Amino acid sequence: MRYDAYLFDLYGTLVDIHTDESSPRFWKRAAALFAARGACYAPEELHAAYLDGIRSQPPRGSFAVPEPDLAPVFADLLAQKGAPSDAAAVAKTAWAFRQASVTHLRLYSGAKALLAALRMQGRVILLSNAQRLFTMPELEKLGLSDAFDAVLLSSDYGCKKPDPAFFRIPLAEFRLDPSRCLMIGNDPVCDVCGAADAGMDTLFLRTALSPKGVSDAPATYAFSGMDLRRVQRLLTGANGKMDKSDPV
Repeated sequence: MRYDAYLFDLYGTLVDIHTDESSPRFWKRAAALFAARGACYAPEELHAAYLDGIRSQPPRGSFAVPEPDLAPVFADLLAQKGAPSDAAAVAKTAWAFRQASVTHLRLYSGAKALLAALRMQGRVILLSNAQRLFTMPELEKLGLSDAFDAVLLSSDYGCKKPDPAFFRIPLAEFRLDPSRCLMIGNDPVCDVCGAADAGMDTLFLRTALSPKGVSDAPATYAFSGMDLRRVQRLLTGANGKMDKSDPV
């Protein structure tokens, strides 16, 4: 059947990305960009303060899988050193930090065409474990700013996949029947199990960024290999139907 809504994971499903926030080299670059904004840290000091800031963020609800918002963390890091810490300064600093950590970022082939095709059939919603400070500029950079009917990011809600509470947010917001929603993602736990617990069908894509050493959860549909054009053919069949027994 065709679905009323198609929910997508982002990183590892539509976007190939690699980041490095662990190497001393990165923290030297991060300390330099903070210093340029008037917040002088030694690299090791900044690393420790950043991790402490994340750990100290209070939960925003009684969620099974909570998610912090990094905006207050960046604001505190700037303010502690007497640097401007208004919203604009936080956004610029966080984006520079993110750019310094990313070693490559690109769309998987066929991603834009898949999203465009599915928007002709139903709602297309991004449901991502992600920080707004990082992801919104990356969506613009990748040409995906207008590719979704809604963008729901875990940092905005205080919870993340696989918490079924996160999946229920778009269901409530758009008054969707979960049995007529398909979650598409590359993580067998976060994307498949979480969506299934919320009553959705699931399409699992095993990509290079899928978690290693994790058994694949039983998805409604499963692909080994990254072929979004094949996904598009499956989801937009000429007869408008999709058989759950179709080989994938």
